[in-house]
Amino acid sequence: MLEHRPEIPATGEIHNQIQIDGIYVGSWCCLIAIAGEHVIGWRWCDTEKKAAWAALLQRFPAPRVVITDGGSGIAAALSDCWSDTAVQRCLVHVQRNVRTYLTSRPRTEAGKALLRLGRALTRISTPAQAAAWLGHLNDWYQSHGQLVRARTYRSNTAMAPAWVRANQTWWFTHDRLRKAYRLLERLSQAGTLFTYLRTEFTGLGIASTTNRIEGGTNAQLRLLLQAHRGMSEDHQKRAIEWYLYLHSESPAQPARLIRPEHHTPKRPPAPTAPEQPHGPEEYGISATAEEGLWARKGWAGRT
Repeated sequence: MLEHRPEIPATGEIHNQIQIDGIYVGSWCCLIAIAGEHVIGWRWCDTEKKAAWAALLQRFPAPRVVITDGGSGIAAALSDCWSDTAVQRCLVHVQRNVRTYLTSRPRTEAGKALLRLGRALTRISTPAQAAAWLGHLNDWYQSHGQLVRARTYRSNTAMAPAWVRANQTWWFTHDRLRKAYRLLERLSQAGTLFTYLRTEFTGLGIASTTNRIEGGTNAQLRLLLQAHRGMSEDHQKRAIEWYLYLHSESPAQPARLIRPEHHTPKRPPAPTAPEQPHGPEEYGISATAEEGLWARKGWAGRT
């Protein structure tokens, strides 16, 4: 029986919003796209790179908004395939990135204030609150910008941090604080933090996070793989494909997916005559005269 791999047909529908994300399975990565409550497509690749994302995005017309966590290669693929689509960066991922740079307990006042700004992102629900947040970010830079710009130069007495390259003559003194601020600054300048609050998208219910795909689809896929840990990698890939297909908008009944080439009844083999032994039987089970075990007639021992 041939292996059947399900596929979601591209309908050409233009969606208001599409969420995209990837999940790793062994040595493979599955790139997934969902619209609303349904999966609309997936793509297998080795890593999240531009070519892989482009192969997935090209299957669908450009939506009005795409929600992404900003993974590797996605920005370049969006620029090539969906150049007119507005981008909403997942605010939960932005929070995590800021916390990774600053830790959950920064020691400086500048770090504590910037962490509070990062945590406030997911509580913003109006354009006025978004404008106020951007103002607070600018105020933070006015107060602590010198820390972002501060540099340390290599000398014979100063010990360089472990992450500094051997040929590097200087580095930013507060590197992790700088990275956290630069992330927020870059996203705010790009206009991808508060796309969901733009007036042209009012009433469309644009999401500010990828929670629907992260906490829904991907979480269920991880539970599926955990419950069947004995599956081979190929079997895991097929299980994921079937889960995604069955959570598309209009999956066909399983019986309708079987085509003649997938199920061809096989005729039972014709019976064959048992093979006759060649030569004298060496270890038979029948009675022989030499062993005195043949069938006898009459009265034994009669004279």
